[in-house]
Amino acid sequence: MKSIDDPRTRDAIARSILENGPSTAAALGERLGLTPAGIRRHLDLLTADGILEAREPRVSSTRGRGRPSKVFVMTDSGREKFEHSYDDLAVAALKFMSAQSGEHLVTAFAKSRADDIERKGAIAIAKSSNKIDALASFLTEQGYAASVGPRTTGEELCQHHCPIAHVASEFPQLCEAETEAFSKLLGTHVQRLATIAHGDGVCTTYIPNISKKQPLTAGKARS
Repeated sequence: MKSIDDPRTRDAIARSILENGPSTAAALGERLGLTPAGIRRHLDLLTADGILEAREPRVSSTRGRGRPSKVFVMTDSGREKFEHSYDDLAVAALKFMSAQSGEHLVTAFAKSRADDIERKGAIAIAKSSNKIDALASFLTEQGYAASVGPRTTGEELCQHHCPIAHVASEFPQLCEAETEAFSKLLGTHVQRLATIAHGDGVCTTYIPNISKKQPLTAGKARS
């Protein structure tokens, strides 16, 4: 049994939030097999260290009495701890490009990156019978820790991690172009609801009901 002060347990908790998105103490305890007292102790330490932040839930729960449980999310400094590198050089380079040649060059770079995502993603999707799940798996391989969840009239693609959040916070063109790439890959309009780059705990993209059993080939990607 691990000590209550074991830093490996705190790392496991932080990693769980990074990969699964904002979570309550109860959900984390169940997921990792920790007692309520144990999980609270670690969450307090992680919050004090600036790794996690406690927030009010986006949708209030109607179960039981009292206030809904707070959710814990990864802070920017917490992501940096688990990220191999935040590319400050990329930010500096894009700022230079923008200052010297104008925003259109940054936009062109964002589109080029999105085109690369679309090209590689189309190959992954073509091998699967479910386009949305295949896109999530592809994004996970790219470091986005993606998952898919149901919504009333469609599905929600969640990216629990963003390797370029630091850069995208300065240049939202990257997120916009990425969203357009998802739309082309899935063959339908999608809507970005939240982004890590803009301070949300997870990137979420709404996908309306589509036919998921007709993979889109790279040559048929369209707006």
